[in-house]
Amino acid sequence: MNEVTNEFGGKVAVVTGGSLGIGRAVVERLASGGAAVVYCGLDEESVAATETELRAKELDVTGVAADVTDAGEMRGLIRLAVEMHGGLDVLATCAGIQRYGTVEDTTEELWDEVLDVNLKGVFLTCKAAVPELRRRGGGTIVTMSSVQAFASQDRVAAYTASKSAINGLTRAMALDHAADGIRANVVCPGSVDTPMLRWAADLFRGDTSQEDQVAEWGRAHPLGRVARAEEVAEVVAFLAGPRSSFITGAEHRVDGGLLARNPAALPEA
Repeated sequence: MNEVTNEFGGKVAVVTGGSLGIGRAVVERLASGGAAVVYCGLDEESVAATETELRAKELDVTGVAADVTDAGEMRGLIRLAVEMHGGLDVLATCAGIQRYGTVEDTTEELWDEVLDVNLKGVFLTCKAAVPELRRRGGGTIVTMSSVQAFASQDRVAAYTASKSAINGLTRAMALDHAADGIRANVVCPGSVDTPMLRWAADLFRGDTSQEDQVAEWGRAHPLGRVARAEEVAEVVAFLAGPRSSFITGAEHRVDGGLLARNPAALPEA
């Protein structure tokens, strides 16, 4: 293998939300680069299916069903990786949910659900992981946020709040643990073709098809399409590996140019 394809040789990674969408792509990318990867998902069936599919590619992956909002389960996830492989070098937090509503019509229960999964889940996983990263002499944390940390859609009050907070939490961790040799960065995708995006497309497609709705959202990006999960995973791998050794506390947009555009467009010439 060349240096890039084996950049995670001998490394141990944990990925939350690793059985679907971006998280699954991250698991495959890190394992393809030589890492031993332990990941979790909430749905036992998808966790098992992902493990079977990736092991068939001779990748060193282990999946468990675990809830990122449960501190004990996140400690158990990190402990499993350490017991199986001797330590921890990389943490990627990819678990997340999307819900819709304004501040006025968002219930307290829905608010708690979104903040618990999207933000508290990151906190609990990192809290469990940092001591193990420190014991290895350092490591990397990559959190998954969204362009909506910078510019919100309508009716996503809880989601936008959670993603903005992830960016702030990541900056704090980068400062607090730099002396431990731990780097922390956040990835902020635009629209990505995942089961969560397809679920949202079904909610809002009206009389059009799911594919047409996804394509319409893609046209909002200057590159003219939504991202593939694998494209986001490449950025995660870069930030998790040695090629980004002087990058920490940074926000990395993977948005096809979405936030580069000023909506007050000039008239056609």
